[in-house]
Amino acid sequence: MSQFPKEIKGQERKMIGMIGSGFISKGLTMLIEQREDLQLHRVLTRSHIEERHDFPRRDLLTNSPEDLLEGADLILEASGDISNSTAVLEMALERSIPIITMNAELQITTGSYLARKGFITEAEGDQPGCLAALREEVLKMGLSPLVYGNLKNFLNHNPTLEEMRFWAGKSGNSVENITSFTDGTKVQIEQALVANGLEAAIIKPGLCGLASDSVDAGGIELAKKAKAIGQPVSDYLLSAKIPPGVFVTAECDPCHKVYLRYYKMGEGPYYTFVRNYHLCHFEAMKTIDRVLSGGKVLINNSHQPRVSVAAVAKRNLPAGYLVKKAIGSFDLRGVAVNIRDLPHHIPIGLLQSARLTQDIQAGEMICFGMASIPESLALHCWEKVTGING
Repeated sequence: MSQFPKEIKGQERKMIGMIGSGFISKGLTMLIEQREDLQLHRVLTRSHIEERHDFPRRDLLTNSPEDLLEGADLILEASGDISNSTAVLEMALERSIPIITMNAELQITTGSYLARKGFITEAEGDQPGCLAALREEVLKMGLSPLVYGNLKNFLNHNPTLEEMRFWAGKSGNSVENITSFTDGTKVQIEQALVANGLEAAIIKPGLCGLASDSVDAGGIELAKKAKAIGQPVSDYLLSAKIPPGVFVTAECDPCHKVYLRYYKMGEGPYYTFVRNYHLCHFEAMKTIDRVLSGGKVLINNSHQPRVSVAAVAKRNLPAGYLVKKAIGSFDLRGVAVNIRDLPHHIPIGLLQSARLTQDIQAGEMICFGMASIPESLALHCWEKVTGING
């Protein structure tokens, strides 16, 4: 049990409900337990509670959404799930409970539907939240962002199961998560969320993903592309030599050039600001404080998304094949696309328990009519927001 009483210094401690009981949730549980002003309320899990000897506060685990929501001041979603979590988050918003997600997959699939219903924000810690926070800093300094960039060290569009099992075991994460990181699905999802949430464009389907050992040089190249299309862009750089963080490349009024040169930021006209780390659940604590103190949304998928993440086959798949879950699979990977250009693509987050209705070739994008998508709230959310019927 927590060492702190519920009431401290005449003020009630804020009750935090959490969805998910995996790797990130365990870390969040331990951090929240250290805080005198917060109390972990309940943790919603779909696992068998009696078997969860690994969870730091097994006494707080519940399989009931009602238990989670009753008495919660804030809900923190960290499960990686889309369909089940969307239903619970809708219930929370109907009760006017604010939501923080550490789930870009959910944001890019159903986040816009939920944003129309109440307060929902992605947390700082993962790259989209870190980029949004860095953007705020850059704007306060009077500069104008042109590039919202992710920094990725490795990419293999079609890794093997053996490779993913090795790296999952080494990191303590799941094979599914490691696969989505490795095949590029995760960075496509994150940068699609950034594009929607920060009013940026993508330069092309699948992003540019420039290979550059220099964040400055890569940022300048992407900034030139942003200037050419007349809009900030969301993209990433790829190199084993760059830090695992985020960057913003911006421009400013020429009158400030002499100062930025003096402060060792270069000659301009483009200036790159780098955060050379992202600490996931550690930094999510900052977003908890932000929301509980009345702060505004850091980033969400917007009320009307322009960018989505389509599913592309990694290998030939036969008609009748059952896609259990596309994200993190060895069947499909995600590619960021403009919705207006490819309105009938199936968002990769909806390809779950979906059966193919025709043969799919390696490299082919899955569109509605090529797979049977089960009825779900997530599908309804997509249809409601986009007006595209599956």
